Amino acid sequence: MQVIYGINPVTEMLQDGAKGVQRIIVAGTRGGEDMQVLLGLAARTGVPVEHRDRAYLEKLAGTGNHQGVACLCADFEYADLDDIVANCREPFLDGLIVILDGVTDPQNLGALLRTARCFGANGVVIPRDRASPVTPAVVKASAGAVLHLPVARVVNLANTLDHLKKEGYWIYGAEARSGTDLEKVDFGGAVALVMGSEGGGIRPLVRKKCDFFVSIPLPGNFESLNVSVAAGIILQHISRGRKRT
Repeated sequence: MQVIYGINPVTEMLQDGAKGVQRIIVAGTRGGEDMQVLLGLAARTGVPVEHRDRAYLEKLAGTGNHQGVACLCADFEYADLDDIVANCREPFLDGLIVILDGVTDPQNLGALLRTARCFGANGVVIPRDRASPVTPAVVKASAGAVLHLPVARVVNLANTLDHLKKEGYWIYGAEARSGTDLEKVDFGGAVALVMGSEGGGIRPLVRKKCDFFVSIPLPGNFESLNVSVAAGIILQHISRGRKRT
């Protein structure tokens, strides 16, 4: 059982059919148009609503900003890697998978998932160890996007990249400086984009599996971008040049 909190994530849960949602908790003083929309969705999907004091919500959400609403629901269900490969959906003909090698900050992971969803990725792959799992904080940081995007959690990223190569994917690793200028790369075909950890980048064993390395051209001596910002720039560039359905 997990607690999802915040207006957007809870609304997304209800818009997605309220799968696994057991009940919604609302702070007694919480109002506003967005809350009325949420309550209307709860009524239509038959999800019970409880009105409690803010102290109760703060206990449920911990340090998170609950915005006066939370829901109790089943734990997040990870997808299989093959489900992500099969999830080639509009608007693009070719596959696009984001591989996150050791992103440990839940806010960064949530932002990355939101960005991947926005730019049409099939799904996202994260490692089981030394990385943030999908937590309520991640769901909130993704503004609920993770509820509409398959996320696989794998034991071995290197083996995962070998599997994707057999499926016809080209593996691109993001580098701060040493890769080919992003503007000069043609991302044709099925693409798996590997983004490294916030501090250490892509691990050596995973690096060996990459076919190409790309870098975002930055002026002056500026060292690097936040991983979620860098992913947004690269994914926007990839999506701009893809074949559309």
